[in-house]
Amino acid sequence: MPDTSQNDGVIVRRANGVLFATLNIPATRNALAPEVVAALAAAVEQAESDPEVRALVLRGAGGIFSAGGNVGNFQARLQARLQADASQDDPVATRNRQFGYFMERLSVLPVPVIAAVDGAAMGGGMGLACAADIVLATRDARFALSETTLGIIAAQIAPFVVQRLGAVATRRLGLTGERVSGQPAVALGLVDQLAEDSAELDALIAEWLTRIGRCGPQANRVFKTLVGRCGQEPVAPLLDEASRLFAQCMRREGAEGVAAFREKRDVSWVARFDADTVRAAQAVA
Repeated sequence: MPDTSQNDGVIVRRANGVLFATLNIPATRNALAPEVVAALAAAVEQAESDPEVRALVLRGAGGIFSAGGNVGNFQARLQARLQADASQDDPVATRNRQFGYFMERLSVLPVPVIAAVDGAAMGGGMGLACAADIVLATRDARFALSETTLGIIAAQIAPFVVQRLGAVATRRLGLTGERVSGQPAVALGLVDQLAEDSAELDALIAEWLTRIGRCGPQANRVFKTLVGRCGQEPVAPLLDEASRLFAQCMRREGAEGVAAFREKRDVSWVARFDADTVRAAQAVA
């Protein structure tokens, strides 16, 4: 049985070096309340700090990925703003920015992140998916930047949606509240691969985790971090640093990888997954 913890509606299980974080708050359709975001942040911290963790899988229970922000709390936040001293920081802005800090950490997590979307991924839920490296979804999963239909904006997720979809597609979705699913979501670059249903989604997750399991865990961490620096730093010094990182990898996992290739055998770090393992890791009592 995978190692399990549950905190504020997020079930975290570890299996074969992979963390599975499953949102399980049916009353709010897996809304991203502050305590839920804090629990997700704890899972991200665990994945970042533990060198044995090889990937993070995000999913929602009950046929819903996440309805996004907790609309039920919006009125309370507005009331807090009305009561705030003009000399104080705006509490609504402060709360909103806290979600952005989490999104920043998720987007730079050095291990592969898979978002497995079954059902609705609205607003912040769509933002979670866009911050992932790989997005898998059932054919009937629905994505939307729905904030403007409430008269608000997709503030903290906007950079991550633009990074995945580009500005043109992000404007189209955000300015219309359009819902996309199936092949149109793939065409937009929002989804990498579709499954027919939840059971097939389990198999698809296992397939992608097995691919990740063929890669050196530390090499993946170094490569993802390097890619995140591309376009942010001058090329020549970045390539200087990349050469040093290459040499470090060659002396570590690279020695085993080259030896396994020459000897026509599996590398020592290989990990394989099946649908049953994935299903057990995401099960809700």
